[in-house]
Amino acid sequence: MTLAVGDTAPDFELSNQFGEPVRLSSFRGENVVVVFYPFAFSGICTSELCELRDNLRAFEADNARVLAVSVDSKYTLRAYARAEGYEFDLLSDFWPHGAVAREYGVFNEDRGMAGRGTFIVDANGIIRDITLNPTGEARSLDGYRQALARLRAAV
Repeated sequence: MTLAVGDTAPDFELSNQFGEPVRLSSFRGENVVVVFYPFAFSGICTSELCELRDNLRAFEADNARVLAVSVDSKYTLRAYARAEGYEFDLLSDFWPHGAVAREYGVFNEDRGMAGRGTFIVDANGIIRDITLNPTGEARSLDGYRQALARLRAAV
């Protein structure tokens, strides 16, 4: 599936690191930053998510909730969150394997993992920004800031 800016974000429900169900549509009224990443405990993914962790208050100031999605199990994600001090939801797209990543067009079939895709979803559930990075290339915090600033300006 190919998604574009202006599309309604496909709804999903995944378990977070505590096994609690998290549904995208439950955040209507808030902006949501959906961050797909390949694997917990990998170098680039950890540096990216630590940068989000260290700047989480800036996202909250923009009324934006961060949801990080990988194909790891909830047990792996719980250990990862504990090890790195993540205070945002890490969502398990473990089974059916990569179903949500596929729906968002970021699943890498050859490697069995989510690619680096970021979808900024506004308070009405509309995709306002899409950033796709190659697997070995980290996303820029400035990219998130610029996307949220554009969203703020549009309101």
